[in-house]
Amino acid sequence: MYGPRLVSVLLMLSGVLVNMNALASEVSNQYSVDLNASVNADLGIRLPVGFKATVYADIDGYGRHLAVRDDGTVYFALTVRLGRGSNMGIVAMRDTDNDGVANEIERFATDIPGTALEFHDGALYFGSKTEVYRFSFSGDEMVPTASPEIVVSGFPEQRLHEAKTFAIDDGHNIYVNVGAPSNACMEEFRTRGSPGQMPCPQTEWQGGVWRFDADGTNQKQKTHGSQFATGIRNAMAIKWNDDHKQLYFLTHGRDALSTLFPEYFSAENSAELPSEEMHVLRENGNYGWPFSYFDHQQDKRILAPEYGGDGNQSVAMGLYEDPIATFPGHWAPNDMMFYTGSQLPPRYQDGAFIVFHGSWNRAPLPQRGYKVVFMPFNETMPGSDWEVFADGFKGSDLLESPGDAVHRPTGIAQGPEGELYISSTVSGRVWRVDYIGE
Repeated sequence: MYGPRLVSVLLMLSGVLVNMNALASEVSNQYSVDLNASVNADLGIRLPVGFKATVYADIDGYGRHLAVRDDGTVYFALTVRLGRGSNMGIVAMRDTDNDGVANEIERFATDIPGTALEFHDGALYFGSKTEVYRFSFSGDEMVPTASPEIVVSGFPEQRLHEAKTFAIDDGHNIYVNVGAPSNACMEEFRTRGSPGQMPCPQTEWQGGVWRFDADGTNQKQKTHGSQFATGIRNAMAIKWNDDHKQLYFLTHGRDALSTLFPEYFSAENSAELPSEEMHVLRENGNYGWPFSYFDHQQDKRILAPEYGGDGNQSVAMGLYEDPIATFPGHWAPNDMMFYTGSQLPPRYQDGAFIVFHGSWNRAPLPQRGYKVVFMPFNETMPGSDWEVFADGFKGSDLLESPGDAVHRPTGIAQGPEGELYISSTVSGRVWRVDYIGE
């Protein structure tokens, strides 16, 4: 029988080997970025051969998600972030001379900090930290003149994971992510060895997705909403696919395995775990938070240490939903979209672009993420392995903190010509990406 020290070494080596396989899709191929190609520092983005990026706009503020109207007007959400300025609201941008750069820029809703943006029946929906708003337009006006309506309010005020991202289906239902305000629902917040609360009170009104009427007004979470799914720490990236008739999401995994339970996890283990998970969002689904997490190295769902786990003990099969795809830990998936345009090569049709905001807690390993990946789909499920579509954002391969990154990608949207728009938080930059051929 192996001794504890040898077991630890073997597990660490095994983790490294498995992680190399998990990152195999980062190796350059004809569709992914060339890892040997230089990154233009002024542009701040690297793309596969055949694609061209332009700086569509540089906006003063902490940028979040994007939405594009049918006429090509781009809308960019701004929120408040400590140390990142106080600009809030929505930025409307147009490129009227067709040079790939916005030359008309206006702001509105500047008293609302928010993240999510989506058009539905011609109206722009905007998710703040505690409400979802709806802005209606008159004709082709760039900025709405009418006051916004409140679609849903009454969400808990919280300091962590407060962004109300959402998706709207073809039945006029809106699904709102209500993130959990903690790491793992511990009795003592982020305290070494503290057990998890049982039951977890945060899953009553948080830690899940709630459904409302997308056409309604002045709805309250506790009065008008229904809990659609639970056990979700923070579904920042959530999207309805009209062709598949399904909802998809990616959630932010928990942190601090080694600092909270050093007897079970090394710093290297904790840097790689847990997986960032991609799921189909199912009614009454339970996705396992805070009682478990998915380990892509062992390819199984693991019992969380706050609830008696030791890093190896799995949970009963079928107790929680399994992911349809996994990614390395702490990459922070912040947005996703399914491509439906015709400009990009056919292989991108109906595949998913996923934006990873980037890690802050992978020490002693380098910070990772900070990229946009493409996941091909085969009918309603992921097909072949994902590949890196855009990177080079962070400016330096080694970051002491995420605040040192030049750019951190966070939002993505498709334009009427099939072009893509990608946003950055720390710089407020928006890129336009076009396929021009090899």
